[in-house]
Amino acid sequence: MSIKTLLLGAAASALIAGAASAGSITAVSWGGAYTKSQIEAYHKPWAAATGNTVISEDYGGGLAEIKAQVEAGNVTWDIVDVELSDAIRGCDEGLLEVIDPAILPPGADGTPAIDDFLPGTIFECAVANIVWSTIFAYDNSKLPNGPTTIQDFFDLEKFPGKRGMRKNPKAMMEMALAADGVAAADIYKVLGTPEGVDRAFAKLDTIKADTVWWEAGAQPPQLLADGEVVMTTAWNGRIFNAIAAEDKPFTIVWDAQIYDLDLWVIPKGAPNKDLAMEFLAFSTATEQLAAQASYISYGPARKSSAALVGSYNSKPDLAMAPQMPTAPENFKTAIQNDFEFWADNQDELNERFNTWLAK
Repeated sequence: MSIKTLLLGAAASALIAGAASAGSITAVSWGGAYTKSQIEAYHKPWAAATGNTVISEDYGGGLAEIKAQVEAGNVTWDIVDVELSDAIRGCDEGLLEVIDPAILPPGADGTPAIDDFLPGTIFECAVANIVWSTIFAYDNSKLPNGPTTIQDFFDLEKFPGKRGMRKNPKAMMEMALAADGVAAADIYKVLGTPEGVDRAFAKLDTIKADTVWWEAGAQPPQLLADGEVVMTTAWNGRIFNAIAAEDKPFTIVWDAQIYDLDLWVIPKGAPNKDLAMEFLAFSTATEQLAAQASYISYGPARKSSAALVGSYNSKPDLAMAPQMPTAPENFKTAIQNDFEFWADNQDELNERFNTWLAK
C-alpha cells in the first residue's frame, strides 16, 4: 500500500484495497453491547466502503483458543479483540502477527497515527481501540442510599446481600486490596509480594460465601436485574448499556475502577491476514473510534476522536463524554491495570484463584 493511499484515510484506503475482490474476515469479540458497538461503528461501514463482509463471533477472552488454533495449524479467526496482558503475552509467545504501525491512517486532523493514539496503545502485535473499566454497580431502586466506595462493596454488615464478581483474579484482587486500604499507586507494589497476594485473598474471603461468580460480560446486569445480587463488579459499558438502552435503575460506582485497554490482534497464520490488517486500519481510524463511543461508554484510543464523541446514538440528550471511564469526575481513584504484572503472573494467580474457589 503506497504512502499516498494511506493519506487518503482509513475508509478510502480500505475501499481502494478492497475494490479488486471482495472478501470476508472473521472478527472475534466479547459479545453483547460491546460487539454491537463494533458492528455498527466498524463492520457495517467497512462492508459498505469495500464490499467485504465481517463474520462476527463471540468468545470469553484469554489466549487459550488462539493458542490452540495456532499450534494446531488450523487458524479460523482473522482478528480478535483482547485485553492488554493477553496481547503482550500472545506476542511474546509467537501466537500473533506483527502489525506495522505505518498501516494506521493519520488522525482526522492530519496528526500521524503514532502521535494521535494515546500513549501506550500501539504495540508490536496489537493496536488499541478502547479504554474500559471494571467497576461495580447496584440497583438504586433497591438501594436508594447505595454504596459509594469500594469498602462498601466488601461491607456485608452495612449492605447485606449477595455480591457478583468475575470468576477471574484480574481486577478482583486489585479491588480487594483497595478495599483493604491500599492506595491506588501502591496496588501492584503490594500485589507483587507473597504477603500482598495473601492479603488480597484474605479480603476476598470476607465475601466469598456471599458471592455469585460471573464469566461473561452480559451476566452482571442480568444478575442485578433479576435481584440475584445487590451489587456486582462489571465492565462499565455493560452497565451503561443497561441504563441507557434498557432503562434499568442501575448506578455505577467509579471508586477504585480498574481501567484497561482492549486491542485488536491478528492470530499467527490468520487465513485472511491482509484483509484483517485493512479492517484493523479502518476500524481504528478517528471517525470509527468516535462512532463506537456513541453506542457504548468506552473511551476511544485516539486523541483526535475525543472531539467527535457526541451523544448516545438513540438519546440525543445523553452526552457520552461524562460516561467515559476517563471523565475527570470518574477518574479520581482510578487504578491502571498493570499489563506486565498480569502477563508475568496470570498463570500462577489463576491457578491459586481456582484452588481458592474450590475450597
